[in-house]
Amino acid sequence: MKISKEYRWEMGHRLPFHKGLCRNIHGHSYKMFVEITGGLDSKGMVIDFFDLNKIVKPIIEKYDHAFLCWKGDKNVLNFLTRNKMKKVVVDYHSTVENICSDLLDKLTNKLLDIKGHKFEELTVKIYESPNSFAEKSRLMNKGLFL
Repeated sequence: MKISKEYRWEMGHRLPFHKGLCRNIHGHSYKMFVEITGGLDSKGMVIDFFDLNKIVKPIIEKYDHAFLCWKGDKNVLNFLTRNKMKKVVVDYHSTVENICSDLLDKLTNKLLDIKGHKFEELTVKIYESPNSFAEKSRLMNKGLFL
């Protein structure tokens, strides 16, 4: 059985290495689908959506209306700090691929803490625009993600 839940947030970023428009400060209306495949628990659920929200929403709230800033982008980082703006500093360039990998890792760690579930696969799909997305999956084996 597979369940899926959609989450949305607004976030700014830039790609300082980029030769085109993405080098500029800009933002996206991100949309993420979290899909979990697995067996049903004793209540007949892969995972209760309420419990999934308790895992995902605090992570998304950290990013919502923040600027995702690569730690090497000192000019922008100094500006954000000096002006007391909400930011998330990361050690990767803020491509949708890297964001997807990062959020998959964060969700993996939280899901591993849940006992009594028969999770088989976790998939995170993040849209940075209506027609551009990144998707990454992680399989589980005997309760562990591979």
